[in-house]
Parts: sequence; structure tokens; C-alpha cells
Amino acid sequence: MSNILTPFKKFFKNKNTVTIMCIFLGVLTLVIGYNYRVSIATDLVSVPYALKEIPKKTQITKDMIGHVKVPASLISAADNIITSDQELINYYSSYSTSIPAKSLFYKEVILEEQEMPDYAFMSMQDGYTVYSLKVNNNSTYSNRLRPGDYIDLYMQAKDNGKVIMGLLVKSIRIKAVKDSGGNSLLENTISGGTPAAMLFEVEDSLFDLLKKSEYVSDVEIIPVPRNANYTKEEGATMVSSSELTSYILNKCANID
Repeated sequence: MSNILTPFKKFFKNKNTVTIMCIFLGVLTLVIGYNYRVSIATDLVSVPYALKEIPKKTQITKDMIGHVKVPASLISAADNIITSDQELINYYSSYSTSIPAKSLFYKEVILEEQEMPDYAFMSMQDGYTVYSLKVNNNSTYSNRLRPGDYIDLYMQAKDNGKVIMGLLVKSIRIKAVKDSGGNSLLENTISGGTPAAMLFEVEDSLFDLLKKSEYVSDVEIIPVPRNANYTKEEGATMVSSSELTSYILNKCANID
């Protein structure tokens, strides 16, 4: 056995041989590392880009999107590049800037429909109007009432020292919640803003009633949350109390 190992011992005792081997291994390591880095840098992935200029506040459709291959390292280095069509189609370009032709899509300039400042007025039905109810952090339960939720509207009034309170509007859908600057608030944890207005899309007759209530002294409209099933059922919006309706209308003058 010792005779077999003898040539190897002599080989490794030779300083020149060991030096050459170390240099060889060092160069080999550098080559492998370089090739690995090059392969990462040149690894291409397909991402969407704008085929043409997309004006601000424009809904993005499939025909506006092309695809180009870019280094994967670019995507990992810039985490704001959109990489799939699903994050674009039916979304909107920002209300503050257009998207240049041949540009990649960046997350900060792509918005969901409900994030648009004029969302409440988009796709509004004929015979309907947007009603804006003044709210604050307390009346929205620390901004826990969100777009899409179905809630009730209660009315509170003070008349000759008596308090009148009851359900005025049943099952009304929140269209949007805005801060004082008109920015959409989706969730308190996302927006960080303070709610100032809650918007509803209502029939013209209900708009008339709610708007008149604003001019009746000591009348307050109070949003009241319901549970998830209430929203899931999507009940028809209706005025619940003829007495409260009469109270508002009797204190307003009709002009033909």
C-alpha cells in the first residue's frame, strides 16, 4: 500500500507542482464564477411593455401590450417592474402621467379602477347620481367601511327637545371613500389618510332626499356597518321610513 502512495507523496512534496496546481484551481474557480455571473446576467425573461403611448387615466387593454425579453437581473434589481399581463389588463394608467410608447410598465403608474380620483363617476348608470356624505374617522369606524360594502344609513334629528332616530336607507353600497384631497382610501393600512367623504351611487330621487336632509337643521345621516353576509346578499337599496322621509320633506320647500 505504501508503495502505491509513494509517487503521490513525491508529487505533492514538489513545491513547483503544488504552486501550479493552486494557480490552476484558482483560475478554474474564477472561470466558473464568471460564467455563472454571465449566465445570470444574460438569463432573459419576457415582460410586457407599451406598444404605443397610453394617455393618463386610460383603461389598459390587451391590444396596448407587447412583450420583450430583458435580463432577469434587471427584474430582481428593480422590484417595481410589472411582469405579467394580469397586473395590467383592465387596470388604469395614472391620473398624473401618461405611459410612453416602448416603455416597460411600472407599478407606481398603474392603478386599480377604485384608486382613480373620479372612480365614483365612472360607468354611472342613467338616472343615478353620486351622493357625497361627509364623514370622519369616527363615523367610519377608523376607516373600516370600504368601497363595495353594503351598509345602512340612519337618521338622527333633534326636534323640540326630543331626539328622533331611525333607519332611513336600507342596504346602500359604498362607491368610494375619499380624504379631504379627493384621494381614494381603500384601507386604513394602505392609504394612511383620514376619511372625509363617503360616496354612493343612488337614484335621483334618493339623491334629492339625502341632499335636502343636509339643509334641515339638527339632522344627521349616520353610516351603520353590517356584516359580510349583508354585503354578500347585495339587497336592493330602499328608503325604509316614510315618517323620516316626511320629516325631511316637510321642512323643505318644493320649487316647480
